[in-house]
Amino acid sequence: MWLQKEFRLTAKPRGFHLITSEVLAAVGEIASCKVGLLHLFIKHTSASLTINENVDPTVRQDFESFFSRAVPEDEPYYRHRDEGSDDLPAHIKSSLLGASVSIPVADGRLNMGIWQGIYLCEHRNSGGRRTLVAILCGE
Repeated sequence: MWLQKEFRLTAKPRGFHLITSEVLAAVGEIASCKVGLLHLFIKHTSASLTINENVDPTVRQDFESFFSRAVPEDEPYYRHRDEGSDDLPAHIKSSLLGASVSIPVADGRLNMGIWQGIYLCEHRNSGGRRTLVAILCGE
């Protein structure tokens, strides 16, 4: 099986958000895949994807705090300022975290660790709805 789907997430505020349930709802075909691979790609340069802790919300809050401190806004050496003070830092954060994740599929489920979930990393104050491309391959 090869499947490619494009779907939009609900708009999220700046921060790190669990989107595992939105992905599963959008790619219901995972349930019929015995063994395979789900690849997710975000079609934006100011948001990213990663996999991490799925239970304790303070982890997501700490991620936001860390990245805001590591890549601050309004640095005097930034030249790209066309879309506001959060724009260039969002691009940098997106490059650090990446635009895609790949997740094994086994017996109709994502084969992740019990404490793992898929994050949308929204780096803009008002990023809007984000578009993902999902590619599912397997049998």
